[in-house]
Amino acid sequence: MKVTFTGPESSGKSTISKAIAQHFDGVWFAEYARDFLMERDGEYQFKDLEIIARAQESERKENEIQGMNIYDTENIVLYIWSKFKYEKVSDYIVDLVKNQNFDHYFLCSPEGIPWEEDPLRESPNHRGELFELYRSVLEKEKVSFTILKGSAKERMETATAIIQDL
Repeated sequence: MKVTFTGPESSGKSTISKAIAQHFDGVWFAEYARDFLMERDGEYQFKDLEIIARAQESERKENEIQGMNIYDTENIVLYIWSKFKYEKVSDYIVDLVKNQNFDHYFLCSPEGIPWEEDPLRESPNHRGELFELYRSVLEKEKVSFTILKGSAKERMETATAIIQDL
């Protein structure tokens, strides 16, 4: 089983994806972009988003197991990031979005989650707008998704129940 958590910056993706992986004794896949950007002091260009996407895909393919695989973000993040910041998206990232295969997506709402300052985060005032972009892409791609909102406990209960049903 493969489930992923997506959504705007500082919406609880890492926190809940780690907790879900621990709860189900699954493999957790960290967001590759964070390591990439930390090595470069947060500096990047348009072309780097495809480099991130390629490395992230390679890491996933090498480490997926039978059983529960939990992903902290996926390629829609790179798609929206690229479109929002550069107003264009590489064909490679577009193809990844169209061809990624998850059993379920959890779209993390920023509602109720305070912004946490982080040197790698860029858009504290656009989380609502970005959330709607995520929703739009998920709907366009016709994938199975659930919006997670409310407290950390409520999000965990919702995600756990959905995964158990799957």
